[in-house]
Amino acid sequence: MGIVKISEQMHENLRLASGALGRSINAQAEHWLRVGMLAELQPGLSYGDICQLLLQAEQQHLETVNTGARAA
Repeated sequence: MGIVKISEQMHENLRLASGALGRSINAQAEHWLRVGMLAELQPGLSYGDICQLLLQAEQQHLETVNTGARAA
């Protein structure tokens, strides 16, 4: 875990968005980082496409975790 310095304005934007979307400030920042990273890596994708990719990745992760828990 590290510390990332951001501007006061970005912190205020994070605070507002996190409150509106029911996330912690850190969770909102991580969401924006993931979306931004995927947008740079896949510039042809829309925001909706990126969210679908994130949802699919999370679903696969949960299936893997649940399968491993049943096997143990």
